[in-house]
Amino acid sequence: MQKIISITLLAMTLTMSSPLYAKNKSPDPELRTLLIKAANESDSFQDRFDAEVWLTDMSQRLANIVKDPEQRLFLLKNIHYEAMRAKLPPELVLAVIQVESYFDRWAISTAGAQGLMQVMPFWLKEIGHPDDNLFDIHTNLRMGCTILRYYMDKSKGDITRALARYNGSGNSRRYPDKVYKLLASRWFRQ
Repeated sequence: MQKIISITLLAMTLTMSSPLYAKNKSPDPELRTLLIKAANESDSFQDRFDAEVWLTDMSQRLANIVKDPEQRLFLLKNIHYEAMRAKLPPELVLAVIQVESYFDRWAISTAGAQGLMQVMPFWLKEIGHPDDNLFDIHTNLRMGCTILRYYMDKSKGDITRALARYNGSGNSRRYPDKVYKLLASRWFRQ
């Protein structure tokens, strides 16, 4: 009970110290409730405290792109889960998604890549899952994070090379630099 009370107080403190609170002058009770629920249900975090801190912070950063608080928390929980499963920093995955699709799960590139992480549809056939749907958030994140992890391993941890390979841009630094810029300006936690 004491831990639940301290988590609730933390959510209130974080919400009230946010720039959004300064503008609105009151915490959003619906968002606070959603954050507490999301933190209690998250299994990719060390504990509920870590979940609530990360979800609160990232939710505020994502609010101007994904307006619906429930959808925002759903995305963040799944991004965190799949990133941690693939041993990737969740903030890096957030930056990749912002560059790739601007968090549009229905995005299709001119090359035919689909969903949040812009996965090429041929992979579904290659792995024996031709009926899977790349617009499904779970499927897209699982495949995108797995592909990025593969390129990280092949590049021996060289994130720049891994990002260039993920994007298919060879040795160009243009794509990795876009990801780094967003990582530093929006997603990196100090």
